[in-house]
Amino acid sequence: QVQLVESGGGLVQAGGSLRLSCAASRRLFSSDIMGWYRQAPGAQRELVAKITGGGRINYVDSVKGRFTISRDNAKNTVYLQMNSLKPEDTGVYYCNAFIDFSSYWGQGTQVTVSS
Repeated sequence: QVQLVESGGGLVQAGGSLRLSCAASRRLFSSDIMGWYRQAPGAQRELVAKITGGGRINYVDSVKGRFTISRDNAKNTVYLQMNSLKPEDTGVYYCNAFIDFSSYWGQGTQVTVSS
């Protein structure tokens, strides 16, 4: 079992920035795929960004050029730097870890962007 704890959410005005962190309960290995998902009210959960141990990164089109995902395996932590935030970025952001063919989720952190 791996526990994930997100932090860094909050209320920000449009155009502002937030940095989300996801701390894992054990060291991250190169085989672990880490990702950030979000769920807006009334919508399905969607992938925002993911990063492999080798540094391969994917973003959903709507955040390209504004969000940056990174990981620090030694600190067991994954980050999501969010710049130029828009009201449509509002939602609960969840950290996900795909480890040894199992998927783990954090409890989520709320991000609210006001217009």
